[in-house]
This record gives sequence, C-alpha cells and structure tokens, in this order.
Amino acid sequence: MAQDHRIAHISLDEETIIWRNADVEQERRVAIFDLIEENCFKPVRSSERGAQGPYQLRLSVMDGRLKMEISDEAGNLLEELLIGLARFRRPIREYFAICDSYYQAIRKATPAEIETIDMARRGIHDNAAELLMERLEGKVETDFATARRLFTLICVLHIKG
Repeated sequence: MAQDHRIAHISLDEETIIWRNADVEQERRVAIFDLIEENCFKPVRSSERGAQGPYQLRLSVMDGRLKMEISDEAGNLLEELLIGLARFRRPIREYFAICDSYYQAIRKATPAEIETIDMARRGIHDNAAELLMERLEGKVETDFATARRLFTLICVLHIKG
C-alpha cells in the first residue's frame, strides 16, 4: 500500500464512551499512538474517486453499528461507513472479561499465570481483528496490525459504566 494510504488522525466519539477506568484509558492511548505511528488504511470507494491520504478517522457507535467517518487531511468528509456490530458482541464481551482478568493478574498473579492470561487475551484480540478485516473487505483495505488496534478502539466505544 502506498505511504499516503494511512490514518494520520483518529478520534473517538467521546459521547459514546460513558465510563472508562485508568487501565482502559491506557489501552486507548496506546492503541491510538501505535495506530498513528504505523498503519495501512485505504478506503476503497474514496480511493477509486481519486482521494488521497493521509486520512482522518472518527469512530462512533450509532444504533448498534460502528460508524467510520473518513475525511481527508483538511477535514473534508470523503465517506461514512456503517458496519454492523452484532458479530462483534461476543468477542467484545470476551475481550472485556479477559482484560479484567489480566489487569487483576498483573496486580497479584505469578508471571506464568499472567502469561497464560495474556496469551488468551491476544488470541481473542487476533480473532476479532480477523473478523474486522472480513467486515471491512471491499470497503477498506487494511493490515492485521491496524485491524487489531481498531478493534481495541471499538471496545473502548462499548464501555458502559
């Protein structure tokens, strides 16, 4: 993918996020930092119409769907994508559960127990990233690492107090 097919700025709809703790806030910060540092993101329809990156991406959840607002560098809206999240409910729930276990383990478990939980967490995360890539097929060309970080941000948008 060309260097300009990337996300240069990403934002989350803060009104969608009802509550988050310090651990979740750290996950959000790391995901956004890593995503901006290195990502592959090519909105297919916009690219076919001649749009060039880098892109700005705004994520929100609306009526049970992920809304992706893709803009050019100047902030001009190029397209909006709506992706059903029904197939993500279980992976999101599993990811939250394993993350809770992981954060608790960090505070009191042995290194071996932490590693076991972390391997399970990575497995759930990897499967969800593959599912996201499937759902984006034909809409956005992306790589696995970018899909993984986007899934983390989708989870952040689903946190309820």
